[in-house]
Amino acid sequence: MASRGRAEIMTKFPTMHQRVVDELGRRIVGGAWGPGDPLPVEDALAAAIGVSRGVLREAVKSLVAKGMLHVRPRTGTRVLPPEHWNHLDPDVLRWKQAEDAAALLRDTGELRRIVEPEAARLAAERAGPEDVRVLYDALAAMEAAAASPGRAGYVEADIVFHRALLDAGGNRLLGSLGRAVEIALQHSFVISTQTPGAVEGSLPGHRAVVEAVEARDPDAAAAAVLAVIEAAGQEIARSPGLPDDDG
Repeated sequence: MASRGRAEIMTKFPTMHQRVVDELGRRIVGGAWGPGDPLPVEDALAAAIGVSRGVLREAVKSLVAKGMLHVRPRTGTRVLPPEHWNHLDPDVLRWKQAEDAAALLRDTGELRRIVEPEAARLAAERAGPEDVRVLYDALAAMEAAAASPGRAGYVEADIVFHRALLDAGGNRLLGSLGRAVEIALQHSFVISTQTPGAVEGSLPGHRAVVEAVEARDPDAAAAAVLAVIEAAGQEIARSPGLPDDDG
């Protein structure tokens, strides 16, 4: 289910370290500290969160690795501008989803229009029989979910389809990109599939993609996946789950 246009991604934190990383990351993305702002002094921040200074330091190191914080001996720990952040990091995507859902939808749509048509071309040129089988299996799972009560599993099957398409071209960077942006895809698909008729309407387009890949027709594959993306954009615009511009 979704609420206010956000995919309900349940996150459990098995360690205190992960919980503190999440707490600080959400605060940064939410604007509690702006670019260039220093974090509160270590003792005060650790006490406010309820953790030891050691746990806080390790969490800060994780956020430094994500490009969100910068540590210097004299100036302390400061927040970096968003252009420094690793926006393909799953945590950053999750925080962005929670704090600025509309912007994440826009960015995801733009990224898909840039990447997926060319990925489909590569797939049509390079995909082997096993790649085509995986695409057909994902399509079958989508069709089965679409016909099931509540359409359980449809979004997951849709994600598998698009990740398989990125993998099918044999470019490992594209494959890794698909795995990196899975949260963004889930968020987008949850919104688009709330529009009446969207699920049923999307199935022929996905089938056209697979058939073009199987036929080794790069132009048709690119056109088919672009049509799927454009239709999803229209479904998102009409979706009852579309978030407000302020997230």
